[in-house]
Amino acid sequence: MNPLLKRPKLIATDLDGTIVAHYGSVSPRTVEAFHRAHELGIEIFFVTGRPPRWMSEIKENFTFGEGILANGAMHYDIFNEKVLERWFIPVERQIEVATRLREAIPTVAFALDTSFKFHREKKYEPKWDVGVDDAPFDVIEDAMIEPAAKILARCSAQSYTSDEMLAIAAEALDGVVTVTHSNAWDSLLEISAHGVSKGSTLSLLASRLGITSDESVSFGDNPNDFSMLAWAGRSWAMQDGHPDAKRYAKAVAKPHQEDGVAIEIERLLELPE
Repeated sequence: MNPLLKRPKLIATDLDGTIVAHYGSVSPRTVEAFHRAHELGIEIFFVTGRPPRWMSEIKENFTFGEGILANGAMHYDIFNEKVLERWFIPVERQIEVATRLREAIPTVAFALDTSFKFHREKKYEPKWDVGVDDAPFDVIEDAMIEPAAKILARCSAQSYTSDEMLAIAAEALDGVVTVTHSNAWDSLLEISAHGVSKGSTLSLLASRLGITSDESVSFGDNPNDFSMLAWAGRSWAMQDGHPDAKRYAKAVAKPHQEDGVAIEIERLLELPE
């Protein structure tokens, strides 16, 4: 039987805007759908741009699942809070990114995410990590002393949208790093090591389990999800997500506020093995 007509062996999902609402919770229907999938032996992957310190909703709602964090930079044991593998940006590449991007976007400011640390420039205005870095740097190069999961690049006062920044950075950093974002209405880029993405790490970990793309499904809403939406044989872009997501996904799910992912999983679990 065509594997696309069978129950999947792997479900991969983004978190924010996909199964985690913007007010920071996972609906009971979504929790139940994932629990049913797990009980049927389906591998579950929570694939996010988040760092380890932001995984509380998952630990509160689930006792299973693999973690792919920082847009593919970490394979993470969510429940024992341990980085299992990492694909980080070397120091010399970090410095090159800062140099090139300042030339391309003079108003940019930077922050760094390592496994469990966050560092920022004084002019970088954090939205979610306020107070995490109590000693900001004059220039981010002073913090670039170890490999980093992500470089964050922000422009203040909405001088650019994330989409506008991405268009500039993709050209300026071509062949150096992977550049994406997770919010089209912000002014923030998320930068990973060259070739590292949600899709690349998901593909690697699935192959180790003997699971193909045609046996996998994925859900996502923003550019940092596009690689895994394109990889999975069946994938859903969220109806209320980035308008370009539909170009990479095979289908569209209802908005996360309407339990779009849960609805699709419930249908998938009715398929034969």
